[in-house]
Amino acid sequence: MTLSQTIVRTLEERIAAHRKDVKRENVGTVVEVGDGIARLSGLSKIGASEMIDFGKGVLGSALNLAEGEVGAIILGDDSKIEAGDTVKATGQILSVPVGEALIGRVVSPLGEAKDGGSAIPRTTLYPVEKIAPRVIERKSVTVPLQTGIMAIDSMIPIGRGQRELIIGDRQTGKTAVVVDTILNQKQTQTTDRPVICIYVAIGQKESKVAKIVDVLRAGGAMDYTIVVSAGASEPAALSYIAPFAGTAMGEYFLDQGKDVLCIYDDLSKHAWAYRQVSLLLRRPPGREAYPGDVFYLHSRLLERACCLDEKHGGGTITSLPIIETQAGDVSAYIPTNVISITDGQIYLESDLFYKGIRPAVNVGLSVSRVGSAAQRKSMKKVAGKLRLDLAQYRELAIFAQFGSDLDQATKKQLDRGARLTELLKQEQYRPMPVGEQVVLLYAGVNGLFDEVPVDQLKGVQHRLLGDMRSKHYDLLETLAGEITPEAEEQLKRLLTSFHGKKS
Repeated sequence: MTLSQTIVRTLEERIAAHRKDVKRENVGTVVEVGDGIARLSGLSKIGASEMIDFGKGVLGSALNLAEGEVGAIILGDDSKIEAGDTVKATGQILSVPVGEALIGRVVSPLGEAKDGGSAIPRTTLYPVEKIAPRVIERKSVTVPLQTGIMAIDSMIPIGRGQRELIIGDRQTGKTAVVVDTILNQKQTQTTDRPVICIYVAIGQKESKVAKIVDVLRAGGAMDYTIVVSAGASEPAALSYIAPFAGTAMGEYFLDQGKDVLCIYDDLSKHAWAYRQVSLLLRRPPGREAYPGDVFYLHSRLLERACCLDEKHGGGTITSLPIIETQAGDVSAYIPTNVISITDGQIYLESDLFYKGIRPAVNVGLSVSRVGSAAQRKSMKKVAGKLRLDLAQYRELAIFAQFGSDLDQATKKQLDRGARLTELLKQEQYRPMPVGEQVVLLYAGVNGLFDEVPVDQLKGVQHRLLGDMRSKHYDLLETLAGEITPEAEEQLKRLLTSFHGKKS
């Protein structure tokens, strides 16, 4: 045997030995299993967030990488796994299927069909965790995302690419706000910038998710919506990855230069799920037993909401996270964390809800840090005075209850405020087009409803809008964009004429 043959043979033997070692390093053993987590030995070369095949159709993901041991979350039924079972590292980062086939479907956080339909094709996979776009790739938020809710579109405008928190106690209408927003995107489907919606249900009852899907289907909204559901009865690990999986599905459309709306309902339950998984993996508890990186958990999720510049496709992801407070305490740990990450919040107040003011938006505590930069010119013009008028009305109403002697100016302001408050009440699942909102706000702010009794205002409002839809649709279309001098003159005449007929 020549020297060269000896060298080649030695190299081949070493390569074969190395392959055996690699194979051995990708196989491990279950040391302990229970409560949705497993401790594994032998996976010395596994990476963070790498997928693990437990066999029997159960997958997992490496979360804790310690010397001599791997802590993994189980994304399935842990009762099928026993101590001593052999597991295999797949070499792939935790990923989910993405693509057009998901639209109109209800899926699990792993991209598996939950609606009884055909299996979701796994031709294109996106990683669940991804670094957010850099500052240099982004541009300012300027295009509005209309919710169809007059109180929000007028005073707390949301732009495409923004992160706006919806916060309030349980049963104050938080989910109703986001469902209205999804329904309102139906009007964008015929434009050059349609919005694809992704509703992520985190730890919600299956019955609640089914009702929401029925509402969306009845409103024709499932044609552009993906529902990602991690049920309350499912492992906490699925609730933990659900919002990240939903965002990954949205990033597929972002990469195509499209606009996406991601709703996380809700991040309080997401934090609970992460706390449960972390404590079971023996991570050190911090404030309220949450692990130290719970802020980073939500910041790396919400930073993926973006408005990309034209060089990078010009797509947007708008995030509407929901947080549930306890007894209105917005200063609790998770609420303050998410408030500091987002670009504003819509605060829904229990007292307003029980008084029948729905949506129960507290104008004083709600804010949009993008503001009127993402608001249509017509809305900006009519809504300028609205917030101030309502704030003054609420202040005066508190003092007015202590005394009966009020001057005419104060009485007039109180009457105007009461009518504006009534005007902003809106039926659930009835989003309103921008043109109609502008008509009502113009009439309300300019005192054209001052003579109408408060209890008759809704009836007058419905008749006015019916009249506008049937006879002046072109004017509504114009007012949706800008109030031109000609359009304003025509609107004044119509409102005065309508007011004269009804008085």
